[in-house]
Amino acid sequence: MAIMQKAPFLGAALLSVCWGCQTTNDTRYKEWSDYGGGPDHSKYVDYKQITRENVNQLEVAFVYPSGDNVNYRFNPIVVDGVMYVLAKNNSLVAINAATGEELWIHANLRGIIQRGVNFWQSKDKKEKRLLICLNNTLQAIDANTGQSITTFGNGGYVDLKQGLDRDPATFGRATSTTPGKVFDDLIILGSAPGENLFSGPGHLRAYNVISGELEWVFHTIPHPGEYGYDTWPEEAYKYVGGTNTWGEISVDEDRGIAYFPLGSPTYDYDGADRAGSNLFGNCILALDARTGKRLWHLQTVHHDIWDYDLAAAPQLITVNHEGKKVDAVAVASKHGFLFVFDRVTGEPLWPIEERPVPASDMPNEEAWPTQPFPTVVPPFNRQLVSEDDINPYFSAEEKEKWTARVAAAKKGLFHPLSDQYEVVTNPGAVGGANYGNTAADPQNGIVYVQTQELVDFYSLKKREPAPQRGGFGGGRNPGVSPERIAQGKALYAQHCIACHGENRAGIDGLGTTLVNLSTKVNSEAFKSILAVGKGRMPGFPHLNETDVAAIYAYLTPEAQRGGGNRGGDAPELPEGPVVASGGVAVDLPASGGQRMTDYPSTYTGPRSEYVETNNWGLGVPNLLTPPWSLIVAYDLNEGKIKWKIPLGNDDSIPGSENLSMPNGSQGKGMVVTSTGLLFSTCLDGRVYAYNTDDGQMVWSADLGRNNPGGLPAMYEVDGRQYLVVCSVGSLKDKSKAESDVPKGYVVYALPKR
Repeated sequence: MAIMQKAPFLGAALLSVCWGCQTTNDTRYKEWSDYGGGPDHSKYVDYKQITRENVNQLEVAFVYPSGDNVNYRFNPIVVDGVMYVLAKNNSLVAINAATGEELWIHANLRGIIQRGVNFWQSKDKKEKRLLICLNNTLQAIDANTGQSITTFGNGGYVDLKQGLDRDPATFGRATSTTPGKVFDDLIILGSAPGENLFSGPGHLRAYNVISGELEWVFHTIPHPGEYGYDTWPEEAYKYVGGTNTWGEISVDEDRGIAYFPLGSPTYDYDGADRAGSNLFGNCILALDARTGKRLWHLQTVHHDIWDYDLAAAPQLITVNHEGKKVDAVAVASKHGFLFVFDRVTGEPLWPIEERPVPASDMPNEEAWPTQPFPTVVPPFNRQLVSEDDINPYFSAEEKEKWTARVAAAKKGLFHPLSDQYEVVTNPGAVGGANYGNTAADPQNGIVYVQTQELVDFYSLKKREPAPQRGGFGGGRNPGVSPERIAQGKALYAQHCIACHGENRAGIDGLGTTLVNLSTKVNSEAFKSILAVGKGRMPGFPHLNETDVAAIYAYLTPEAQRGGGNRGGDAPELPEGPVVASGGVAVDLPASGGQRMTDYPSTYTGPRSEYVETNNWGLGVPNLLTPPWSLIVAYDLNEGKIKWKIPLGNDDSIPGSENLSMPNGSQGKGMVVTSTGLLFSTCLDGRVYAYNTDDGQMVWSADLGRNNPGGLPAMYEVDGRQYLVVCSVGSLKDKSKAESDVPKGYVVYALPKR
């Protein structure tokens, strides 16, 4: 029986915070002091030196070399003239932000999330801390000295697998793959437990940045008596996982409201065991940042069976709406919609309609009969694939093949998956807007979305029984059995072979070689790469820790024989002012305990029996007619698209200009300036600047490498304005030597006067 969703909105009278307290903050938009710039995640800066008139004079001021072969996706933080970056075999490094001189190095933080860290400082600015997530722990590092703070938590760390109301041994990852947000003396965190069957729950939490004490928890899979419990089967909180914020959190620091984009429940393609709308899966959720109390929510996908997580940062803007100033929040989705709300009450600025969608023909699957469709505000992606959309640059043979496949598939947004046929849709699970892909001009009501037209062919197959699995280990792993190798081989064939090839040698233009992988990447780094992605490859949150271990075991036979770069080897210290290594010593159970592989003994309902067989569009990243990646500017004073432009260029197509880059926005980011510029990175190995009035490109720089990683950042030191881009990809021009092309954090500025 369908369970109706309760009304998502709460009146302003129920809110427990003061709405009129607009505090003065002299550093607002003047520092890049947190992941995404600041609390509101707008990526907006109020600097005046670089303008539309002089941006074409930008030049490289200095490069801080990363010093290794790790493909970082790190967003630097810059405070009081010090830049904090990840480099040198996962070491956290503090450098002089004007010169690149190293100040300190905390080496060998293997397993640190590679997108960024969080920064906190006391009101007198004397005490400064970096909050990092490392191998299922939260740790604090003194930003002045680079040394671990051992008074934080339990001897310097917090075990993030604790406090989730389940046996920690039954699930793997509890760390987020994206930094949280600092608000007052709290660090607010999401998590990335994976989206496979029986992954851990994605509850939201806040910890005290001084003591490490847990301050509050919000159950995203409601417990008995909690709001939303009746949108699930009874006791679903005991076996359903996911429903997590693995993407970007935004905070209204004046009002003390935190906004969370939430992902799919497990298993995200087969919801037979979770009949109902499944709150708070796929919601934009507003919580009191101090207490974790729910203020309002809106579910953008009911009973998600397409992996349409919300991941991009909610954008906090002020708009003129119906003759009044309204503080609003806009959230961009994977399936191409922009939802816009009054950020205090949760009321949509324009109506959101519930429209009928197709029913499922799978046994026990109760697809939700309607889905939310924004009105007025147009989508930023195409949302239907037809035979007329096939890429005209394909060969005749390729075009015929893909045209026939599209013609045979079921089509349309929200068409349920089946084991009897394929469903083709755009955007797919990694299309649309992803993490890093939103920015704003907050006071003028303009929101920018980076997006990609990445098609998915979905289908289902019966799930194979889960084998008993060990975990990662150092050197030869006694848990690596022939069955584990076979499991890894099957997972590789499902998820990796389209880009890396049957022989693991890589396919040109799609994936790099994985031969002798253990000599390049140890097991901890491999876990991180699979979680967050690398280059064109997205992250694979569906794969739990033991699945990843099986793939690594299959790919590293040399390590299983005892050779290669083993996870237990003592790490070397990099050159430079090393002050510490490895974070604090932790006393945690070894990974790879007995995972939850079956439902609770009291469960008698339908079971999730199917898995999805797609490849997240990666085998055909440019199936459609171009452009394949775009930047879309919305004027939300009117609810209209202001302009839309291709992002990047596919240089492999001779004579083409501005076709855009397939998968070009994946994991990239933007910077918006008060002088009317929008900077953006792209997979084509360039950084661009656009006029925010009309989207016209006014500057670009070729970094000489594929895949500038992570979000760019902008800052000012002694009156000079800088743009920093993490450029650590492979060489674009194979005729050049590595030493000829900078690799690391490339910093641009205007020439010194």
